[in-house]
Amino acid sequence: MGEILVIANRTVCGEKLLESMRAHAAAGSDVSFRFVVPASKPSSGLVIYDDAVRAAAQARVDLAAEMFADAGLKATGEVGDEDPFLAAMDAIADSRPERVIISTYSTTHSGWLRRDLIGRIRNASGLPVEHVITDLEKEGLPFHATLVIANKTAGGEELIEHLQAKAAADSERHVFIAVVPLEDRSGGSTARAHERLEALLASLRERDLLASGMIGDPDPYTAVMNALDLFTVVDDIVISTLPDERSGWMRARLIERVKANAVRPVEHVVVSPQAPEDAEPAGAVS
Repeated sequence: MGEILVIANRTVCGEKLLESMRAHAAAGSDVSFRFVVPASKPSSGLVIYDDAVRAAAQARVDLAAEMFADAGLKATGEVGDEDPFLAAMDAIADSRPERVIISTYSTTHSGWLRRDLIGRIRNASGLPVEHVITDLEKEGLPFHATLVIANKTAGGEELIEHLQAKAAADSERHVFIAVVPLEDRSGGSTARAHERLEALLASLRERDLLASGMIGDPDPYTAVMNALDLFTVVDDIVISTLPDERSGWMRARLIERVKANAVRPVEHVVVSPQAPEDAEPAGAVS
């Protein structure tokens, strides 16, 4: 057995998919997996920018790669076309796999199944196609997922220590999905947000914590709600701000608004200011 292609999006970290991959790995001594996560836009109608959708798909790739490595599986991952059929056919054309595994929700919840994705890939490729159905609401995930929202406080030691303590106190594997909202839509703001995100992820990974992330909308409330739409597996939320008098997010009542609408526990971490210019913008009020 050679390479097996795996096509999955929100179910890429599901236990049923992992069980199938383990079974194939146990059946052959030289099995490798290439998994592709299509950069599919959510169907809820929220306005989410293309770069955020692709970043969310990349975050799923990063988290799945860590999970598969922990399971002892040889796997590489990538973001594919937003159309799952094209994503699959591109990967098949690039390196002809032995078979394809497609992971979806159940028939009543899967847009892929309503578009007959399984049959179309089977007919177009001529390959064996295995279908794995995952019910994340019933099965859950093999980890606890925390959404972390921070901007200028992303490098704060108080935040890193809080997240490290959360992971240590949890009996499950803990993963962190970090979102750094833009300050505005300028190129400089984008570069700063990426720098802060990478610094936060590096700090978490230095402490052996599993983390990935993305840049968010300039309005921090919109950034939170978009992230929850892209990552429905989130269990709780940590919002990091400067102290009350320095924080535009606090003046805009971000914590209260997220608590009222996120339907998940919300924790607030206050980080001491590091420099006079560290005051946070309030962001748009939505």
